Amino acid sequence: MNKKIQSTHFNATQRKLRVGFVSLTDCAPLVMAHELGLFRKFGLNVELSRELGWATIRDKVIHGELEAAHAVAGMPVAATLGLGSIKCDCLTALILNLHGNAITLSEELWKSGVRDGATLRGEINRLRREKTFTFGVVYSFSSHNFLLRDWLTASGIHPDRDVRIVVVPPAQMIGNLQAGNLDGFCAGEPWNSVAVQARAGWCVATSAELAPGHPEKVLMVRRDFAENYDAEHIALVSALLEACKFCDAPGNREEITTTLAQPDYLNVSSAILRRGFSPEFDFGHGKKRAIANFNVFHRHNANVPSADKAAWILQRLRVSGLCADASALDTELSQRVFRKDIFDRAVSLNKPANYLNRKKSTEAILA
Repeated sequence: MNKKIQSTHFNATQRKLRVGFVSLTDCAPLVMAHELGLFRKFGLNVELSRELGWATIRDKVIHGELEAAHAVAGMPVAATLGLGSIKCDCLTALILNLHGNAITLSEELWKSGVRDGATLRGEINRLRREKTFTFGVVYSFSSHNFLLRDWLTASGIHPDRDVRIVVVPPAQMIGNLQAGNLDGFCAGEPWNSVAVQARAGWCVATSAELAPGHPEKVLMVRRDFAENYDAEHIALVSALLEACKFCDAPGNREEITTTLAQPDYLNVSSAILRRGFSPEFDFGHGKKRAIANFNVFHRHNANVPSADKAAWILQRLRVSGLCADASALDTELSQRVFRKDIFDRAVSLNKPANYLNRKKSTEAILA
């Protein structure tokens, strides 16, 4: 493992920032920022907190138990509008990655002859009077839900009438698939590859193929944190931006997967984790295909919280009907939640110097 970077300006008594993550391959920027000493490099005292699922992440950010978190891209919008939770103004100034998800179907469906959306539709129609097919997603306002619904619709399957979609924490997808509680799911790595390795399921599509360029995870904070602790927020974005660059470098993959495999992070074998970083993705049943951009951490301007990324989230919320007042999904909302202005300031300050401890006002530091 690379030597950790030490900041000579770091003060161990500095206020601790609690940053949450869920055990997924795309938590890599947070984990590597911690392991490489990048948080300390930017003068931060960060404590990472592993959480079970996205509802826990959302609630802990809203109630101030976490200052920031690895979050699905739709979560800051949903929280700001009070969709599925109490209303709380949240924002993101950093996209952590693009893509990284897949749709996995059960082995039972494979044995029944299902190979794609069309044959799945045939199986659903054949058993319509006997069972309701159930599919898992990790959060209602996530790309996973949007991607699954779009794929089902494109296959002639109505996501609300023909099947049931339920929310399940990522790490619990495999157990529910094996128990027969789920017929399939859409989740991030490594859980699709875990299903394939365990012969519990097989992948039918990846998010890089279904929605090229879609935003996946973001750094989510409350608006009051961003405003009251502006310099710390900028430092956090800067440290994670550097970590995103590290995670996208092919030469760092072995270090990343070895680190993520540790019990404190994903507790999944490095061999399984490598599948999410390999240019050739294993779909199961001997089918492998080159997916060059399966998970994008930095290239292709991935980290910019741009208007087009915000527009993708808002459009999916409109189409899904998850927001009753579609008029709220406007440009003003996207600019309020997806903060490219803060990102730009973090880019300009993406330097080793620890500006948090300088005896200057925040305004002078950021001028």
